Amino acid sequence: MDPKFLEKLQGLRLAYGRPMAVTSGYRHPTHPLEAAKPTPGTHAKGIAADIRVGPGEDVWDIVFLAMNHGFTGIGVSQRQGKPRFIHLDIGPNKRVWGY
Repeated sequence: MDPKFLEKLQGLRLAYGRPMAVTSGYRHPTHPLEAAKPTPGTHAKGIAADIRVGPGEDVWDIVFLAMNHGFTGIGVSQRQGKPRFIHLDIGPNKRVWGY
């Protein structure tokens, strides 16, 4: 994992003041999710992680804190009835999206 990314993630954790469960960090380029892409993504570069949003946690609190801590890629899972996740990265493209 990229040290700059880990510093940002730790800063976010401290600002949030609650534990944050990382469900996916680095993925090797041959990992099925990366291999299915035209080119490996930010997880394969060590500059991304997916965070589980637990019951009672406000996903938007985390999103706004992440924006203020310099994360450039923020994806919010929108799957009804399933655990929610937030993708965070520091890639070159600034974007916020739902998936």
